[in-house]
Amino acid sequence: MVLLRFLSTVICVVFITTGAASGVDVLKAVGDPVSFRPDKPPLPNVTSIIWKHINTAGITVKAIEWDEGEILIPNPRFKDITKVDKKTGQITIDEISFEHSGVYTIDINSKEQQQRFTLIVKERVPKPVINTQKIKDNPDVVYLNCEYSEPIIWKNSAGETLTGSPITPEGESITVKKNGNPETFYTCTLDNGASKETSDPVYERDLFEDDSKSGSGLIAGIVILIILFIIIAGVIVLYKCNNNFKKRVDDRFPCFSGSQSNAPELKEVKTNSEHQPLKGKDGGQEEENGVKVGEQPDTPAGTADSNDKGVEGDYVNSDMDVQKKEEKISEAKPAA
Repeated sequence: MVLLRFLSTVICVVFITTGAASGVDVLKAVGDPVSFRPDKPPLPNVTSIIWKHINTAGITVKAIEWDEGEILIPNPRFKDITKVDKKTGQITIDEISFEHSGVYTIDINSKEQQQRFTLIVKERVPKPVINTQKIKDNPDVVYLNCEYSEPIIWKNSAGETLTGSPITPEGESITVKKNGNPETFYTCTLDNGASKETSDPVYERDLFEDDSKSGSGLIAGIVILIILFIIIAGVIVLYKCNNNFKKRVDDRFPCFSGSQSNAPELKEVKTNSEHQPLKGKDGGQEEENGVKVGEQPDTPAGTADSNDKGVEGDYVNSDMDVQKKEEKISEAKPAA
């Protein structure tokens, strides 16, 4: 491919420097269309037009031929992409490739014309991409890199052309300093003469941190904290001063007030002798609190009837109570 482009350039230079014939040089990219028209239009009595192609190897072939109303394309290299205008003699080739490079000549009525056309086909340049390289020690300066083997054109938003420095392995770089205008942008353009492509712009707002944004973010954070503080303080004051609100909060969130749960408090059960079961006088069946198991408690003499109290078994009988009752009875008998 490199050899092909080199030979195309050599052929172009040869025809220009030798002055062997007047010619037109055309530089095109792969996939482009191309047209050649002779300076003098064909005569009214033209019967044939033949376009010939001399490739980079010096081999001549017929590209297209018009002869008495019939169009022929002898070479498959030009098939389906080539046409000729019999009135003007113009040849048009669509979607050219590297193999179409070379010199084109025209014969009218089997006579070769002096005019020659040289076609140089080059590869189409891609759309470039700008890469950013930041500097740790200097946040206000960045490097913009554009990689390609062809010459690179740097420009800023003011339309000024900037000088780039070569980088390894290929491409150029420019140094950009922060100027305080976020709308300033930079582009790189590739131009090989046959095609031209420009990168998307890179804006300063994307290259450097905006101090105003960071400052506004800090202010917004402080304002939010102040608002939260005011809300919390208002809730605390409302909780202290408004009993209804306090009750609602305590009911909804018991842990907030630190109150105990509403479950009944369990008293400690004593395990001393006062709660141990007692035996009856006969040492028989065990009694609990003076009442035999399975029996109803009797109403003691000299007390109100159990119906007056309305509660059955509300007495506690112990050995000491029984002894006191017996002593009172013994004291009462002599008096009788």
